Amino acid sequence: MPSFLSELFSLDGKIAVVIGGTGELCGAMAEGLSQAGAEVVLVGRSEQKAAARIEAITSKGGKAHFVAANVSSRAELDSLRDEVLAQHGKTDILVNGAGINSPTPVLDITEEEFANIIDINLAGVLRGCQSFGSYFLEQNIKGSIINLGSISGLNPLSRVFTYSASKGAVHNLSRNLAREWAPHGIRVNTLVPGFFPAEQNRKVLTPDRVAQIMSHTPMDRFGEAQELVGATLLLASNQAGGFITGTEMIVDGGFNAVSI
Repeated sequence: MPSFLSELFSLDGKIAVVIGGTGELCGAMAEGLSQAGAEVVLVGRSEQKAAARIEAITSKGGKAHFVAANVSSRAELDSLRDEVLAQHGKTDILVNGAGINSPTPVLDITEEEFANIIDINLAGVLRGCQSFGSYFLEQNIKGSIINLGSISGLNPLSRVFTYSASKGAVHNLSRNLAREWAPHGIRVNTLVPGFFPAEQNRKVLTPDRVAQIMSHTPMDRFGEAQELVGATLLLASNQAGGFITGTEMIVDGGFNAVSI
């Protein structure tokens, strides 16, 4: 059994680019990819944050390094792709996980704030998919793209208006890309976390907000970052998840199952 499972989920020899890998959730996903055998490229804007994650990965025998890039720039993402290809000769897995949030009430949202969140959360995902997807297509690589969605992209949540709108669009974008690229063996899926405390949402987790969340979550707790790893490995592995594309993989403690 262990050898069967190892073969099913093995990412030995794979190169995984994790955009947003300096954050808490994508950082945990990056560690999981590494432990499954992939060499990981952490992408973000803070080398200091990346250093701790790289230490965690290398201490367990994995390989990882950091590349700075801003998802607001297609040119920077193309340079990232070219740097990865120059260093590793290929890439196999892309995680698009950069994101920002704001609790601004609807009528107070400025056009600048709205545009910034949409640019990072939605257009940034498109840019990453375009940059690495073009490589997958040109080189006939059966790559896996995992875009980070949100439970608020399925069920719009109060206090995160623009974030919810951006994530709903990410879900739609992922399904469209999955449909278009499936004939080429490129899989595009959305990993949908429920409520996981992280840097971008702690500012909206007031006591009354937490009480509301728990009342709607059958498991009655927040998720822990490492609980995203299993779903990540399933979506990343062509052996385990080779026929999975265009789907939303929900990891939410039952939140989406509750209506009243």
